[in-house]
Amino acid sequence: MDYIINGMKLVIGLIAFMVVIRLLGKKHLAEMTPYDIIYLIMFGGILEETLYDRKTSVFMFLFSLGIWVSAIYIIEKLVAKSNTLRVVLKGEPDQLIENGKINKKLFDKNQLEMEQLRTMLRQQGIFSLREVKDLYIEPGGEISINQYAKFKAVTAADLKLELEEEDPSVLLIDEGQIQEEVLHAIGKTRQWLMDGLSQEGYKVIEEILYCEWSNSHGFFIQSYKGNDK
Repeated sequence: MDYIINGMKLVIGLIAFMVVIRLLGKKHLAEMTPYDIIYLIMFGGILEETLYDRKTSVFMFLFSLGIWVSAIYIIEKLVAKSNTLRVVLKGEPDQLIENGKINKKLFDKNQLEMEQLRTMLRQQGIFSLREVKDLYIEPGGEISINQYAKFKAVTAADLKLELEEEDPSVLLIDEGQIQEEVLHAIGKTRQWLMDGLSQEGYKVIEEILYCEWSNSHGFFIQSYKGNDK
């Protein structure tokens, strides 16, 4: 019986977590702030205590999760309406570098070391601090960079070139399996796909590891042959 109850608690916890993610919006999948980490830790604590405490019933667990979900939702709504509360709970960006000058006080406030900053810069494709005009550290710990103009990559607009816009690609075959729902979404048929593959020299679907297609570039195909190492 204990196994069944624990299984129910795990399923309920998973559903509650998915509900919270839906309520908070997709931005939280990519952006984590210290506040977000706190309520995730709280969720883990509630679930752990409930699983190992036989006195905590499923209904008590549901009550605790209900309070947890409601509190997070209310706080998020208040934060969205109050800039002051948002800054208090979620923080705000700090400008660590302004016009090429390092703000040592903010550097110390964020407990950063120079080599840490250099590592983050390298991850952005920047290998020297001399390229950085302005740098912000965001509430979630990521950095935003404004490079000096002479170090920025040249764009088509800079060269006054007119390039055709590219359409997004779609995955039509994944490991030998045709993605029927994708074909339907783009208004194409299975026969259209087979004809297109035939023109590219592919006859057997099961031999195709990966196949994408776009209006701009047509098919891009990778077969199992040569990719099975």
